[in-house]
Amino acid sequence: MSKEILIQTQKGERQVAIIENGRVDDFHIEVDRYQSLLGNIYKGRVESILPSINAAFVNIGQERNGFLYLTDAVEPPPVIDGEENQPQGILGRIFRGKQKNPEGQRPPHPPKKDRNEIPFKVGQEILVQVVKDPFGEKGARLTTHISLPGRFVVYMPFDKQMGVSKKIENTEERQRLREIIKGFTFVRTGGFIIRTASLKQQKHDLIRDAKFLYKIWTKIHKKAEEEKAPALIYEEGDLTWVIVRDYLTEKIDSVIIDNESDLQRIRRIVQTLIGRSMVNRIQLYTGKQLLFEAKNVDKELLTIYDTHVHVKSGAYIVIEQTEGLTVVDVNSGRFKVKASPGDAAFMVNMEVIPEIARQLRLRDLGGIIVIDFIDMTREEHKRRLLEALNRALTKDPAKTEVFKISPLGLVEMTRARTGKTIESISFGECPYCDGRGRVRLV
Repeated sequence: MSKEILIQTQKGERQVAIIENGRVDDFHIEVDRYQSLLGNIYKGRVESILPSINAAFVNIGQERNGFLYLTDAVEPPPVIDGEENQPQGILGRIFRGKQKNPEGQRPPHPPKKDRNEIPFKVGQEILVQVVKDPFGEKGARLTTHISLPGRFVVYMPFDKQMGVSKKIENTEERQRLREIIKGFTFVRTGGFIIRTASLKQQKHDLIRDAKFLYKIWTKIHKKAEEEKAPALIYEEGDLTWVIVRDYLTEKIDSVIIDNESDLQRIRRIVQTLIGRSMVNRIQLYTGKQLLFEAKNVDKELLTIYDTHVHVKSGAYIVIEQTEGLTVVDVNSGRFKVKASPGDAAFMVNMEVIPEIARQLRLRDLGGIIVIDFIDMTREEHKRRLLEALNRALTKDPAKTEVFKISPLGLVEMTRARTGKTIESISFGECPYCDGRGRVRLV
């Protein structure tokens, strides 16, 4: 199985295609006119608290205040420094500040919080991270559960949790990785989650990744002490950084880039994060044609903007997006086979499942997704269809959840939405039809 990453840079935008066996398996785009805030950490100021919706609005220096659910508020753990065993600076003042009893001594155990207690006050400065980009008239979605993802681990400075990705199912491997976590003694506070990419990785690679993240956190901690709210404390890396972090593994045969400056920058990142062994796989494209044209990627990418997507048998799916959800309709089209109607419906449904999962990744669709498969009556067919859909979604880096087939024969699922879809980044509303997308017949 061949796998490569293509990075094409044009005026005002950067496109990344992940090619598997000659076919586009994933696609990402970054444009200068739209800067994502996802993953950024801010020192914000609480502007208002609305107990009726269990949320607060936080000024992070953007056009719109960020939205923070009160249930997403976490009290940071103590930073142990000598004899001191209390949170320091802003990290200690995030929710309660330094409290003392009448004798001037700190209580040995903090009091339990009431479930309805509001964890902070209007005007208070808090450290927050963006978990969802602004969408429409809504500001960025925020959390105080800060997390820093690396190639193999995720560091959570305010969380004591130590765990292994559920996608790693082998019991022995899970135990091996848990033992490695116990060796992260250089970290004084916080917790770690072992990512799926850690499977069968060497101990020194995981330790290097964890030390890299902890070094970033110490810089964030220091800057948070110095800056006044609202202020950007940490900016998540650009698209090339994310690609290197999340996709560049031993399974990648080559990374081809058409821009010299990007090539040198990625090589430096790779040498820091991975080592020299992977640097040699990063190559510069010097052809006369555009990279995507030379690799026959352009034609395939056009399909991610079409409503109709066909598969080899002649069947096809129709994808329609609304503001609240995405609908995927399965049609038999020109599909022909000598089988009973029930078996034929099952065969069509099974064939389009990999394409549905692929299109969700390529278009970066999120939120509620409803799939209208061709009606099936046999319970065995329904069970096997759901199993196949879940297997196809295991390749998706976004969190997904599939529910049982409804009485109407619909499959409802959710896919984590963190930013704009590929279509919304690439297209704007038509000024002639005001977004109706139809031509009026006279």
